[in-house]
Amino acid sequence: MTDRTRALGVCYYPEHWPAAQWAEDAARMKEIGLTYVRIGEFAWARIEAEPGALDWSWLDEAIAVLGKAGLKVVLGTPTATPPRWVLNRHPDMIALDAQGRPRGFGSRRHYCFSHEGYRQECARIVALMAERYGRNEHVAAWQTDNEYGCHDTILSYSTAARDAFRNWLARKYQSPQALNRAWGNVFWSMDYAGFEEIDLPNLTVTEPNPAHVMDFRRFSSDQVVSFNRLQTDIIRRHSDAPIAHNYMGRIVEFDHFAVGADLDIASWDAYPIGFLSDRLEASPEHKRRYLRQGDPDFQAFHHDLYRAVGKGRWWIMEQQPGPVNWAPYNPDPLPGMARLWAWEAFAHGAEAVCYFRWRQAPFAQEQMHAGLLRPDSAAAPAYHEAARVAEELKALPVTAVAKAKVALVFDYESAWAWAIQPQGKDFDYFALLFHIYKGLRRLGLSVDIPPPTAQDFSGYSLVLVPGLFTLTEALKGALTASGAAVIAGPRFNSKTPDFTIPVPLPPALPGLDCLVARVESLPPTAPVPLVAGGAFTGWREVLEGSAEVVEEAVDGTPAAMRAGNMTYLGGWPDEEALDRILRSAVIETGLEFTDMPEGIRQRDTATHRFLFNYGPEPVHFAGHHIPAAGAVWMPLG
Repeated sequence: MTDRTRALGVCYYPEHWPAAQWAEDAARMKEIGLTYVRIGEFAWARIEAEPGALDWSWLDEAIAVLGKAGLKVVLGTPTATPPRWVLNRHPDMIALDAQGRPRGFGSRRHYCFSHEGYRQECARIVALMAERYGRNEHVAAWQTDNEYGCHDTILSYSTAARDAFRNWLARKYQSPQALNRAWGNVFWSMDYAGFEEIDLPNLTVTEPNPAHVMDFRRFSSDQVVSFNRLQTDIIRRHSDAPIAHNYMGRIVEFDHFAVGADLDIASWDAYPIGFLSDRLEASPEHKRRYLRQGDPDFQAFHHDLYRAVGKGRWWIMEQQPGPVNWAPYNPDPLPGMARLWAWEAFAHGAEAVCYFRWRQAPFAQEQMHAGLLRPDSAAAPAYHEAARVAEELKALPVTAVAKAKVALVFDYESAWAWAIQPQGKDFDYFALLFHIYKGLRRLGLSVDIPPPTAQDFSGYSLVLVPGLFTLTEALKGALTASGAAVIAGPRFNSKTPDFTIPVPLPPALPGLDCLVARVESLPPTAPVPLVAGGAFTGWREVLEGSAEVVEEAVDGTPAAMRAGNMTYLGGWPDEEALDRILRSAVIETGLEFTDMPEGIRQRDTATHRFLFNYGPEPVHFAGHHIPAAGAVWMPLG
């Protein structure tokens, strides 16, 4: 990866504040060392209050004021918040939820990705914006829309979505007979005589056909891809500046890799404390210990994922600076966390970390969301931490990401598949992948998270592929050619792309005489103990074959089997079993590892080792004193 300079930024809403205040705000931003300012992503109604009544003057002035202060503008397209007049013009553009209820006006993201009239409105406003600012010297980057998928807004059950889905199916299958065969519609007499008979997979008496739902999920993801591409194609006709989108944490409803193929930069919006409360399965003790810091691995997981989505280029577009407004509980971060989070992002290769937001808004939905400034413009705690990071960047300004020795393959289709057919109440693909990632981090390992379309795994010593829905021939070949130790499973390659059980039975790994004869899902109160320690919890597979048994359940059945560099793990290991299995694999591959103390995590770049203390108390580790909520680094070698 090319070395790139690190920088800080902030999200700003000039339309929220008097124009006379902009110059002072810009000067203060520059004074504390900020470089980037994101603006515009919610400003459509201020740009075009009525159809065709365009007012660019205020945005012209805001960009000029920021640029004059030496700041670089990231300009967002405003399509996440269409004004009321757009809805009046296209009343059927609203998405419907699975119960057929409208996702109405009055907040944001109130549109269906499939509505052609709304897409035309988006193309028009994006084209006008790109024509006006595409060559502006102060516009350094673009952001498309805002947070695709936030507030459960990917799946729409509207008429527009139904009609677009029928067309998508017709293009894919060419005939209803081919679709009926692929979906297995002979079951329950579900055959269709024409594509116009096919409805969306909601409001059925019991569960709909999983193949039907899977195609709907693929279609819905493709709609996001094409909606985003509509904007990137327009912007590129008028601008050479890089284009980003700001993804979110634990949003798996669309394929981020597919969207990322049309972008120059992946970014994501990191709210560690909000996510701990709102999006993470963890014990009450764990959530209590990290209440004001966030989980020690959740941010890092997304840093590594979005580095892959961005093909090496990624940012934090929104970084939590203080309490947020949207989680079940919203604690204040410990002193030092706004600094730690920024440096952790930089250690994982971020080019920029932008705090959300500059000044806390005194009105509307997010008025309880902290900023770098209070509503009265006095500095909030994160203001001083951002200034400190900016000073520290002067001494360590360049990032060079080193390729990790461990890869964890992440597949969005697999997340859809196991949401469609979890088989066990607790089976969740993201949770499985994150569980294994945490185990790797407890061993002090740096991890890459490539997509299932990756063609080259050379250079990795260990590749983990848990929960993969379908193993393609290309991925099978890449894993075989890598020479790495491969650990697959559980629930690996257990369906065809048409959502049927394949024959030969899974895992069908080359050279591994092992098959999954049957599976069972179990409640948390019924773990399956393993002979060597720990247990399978929630999911267990019965394995058969002549491969070497390397893990055994106490009931005498194989729990993991191996041949050559291929190992199949037939269950969801608890933390004790996972740590033991990963440590054994790492030792066998000759990788260096370190058992990390509770709350301490490390990340290696090409030149430095970073240590992060997510704990609420200081720690002495590896000869270093790491303050509570602290980050330290030292040269490698």
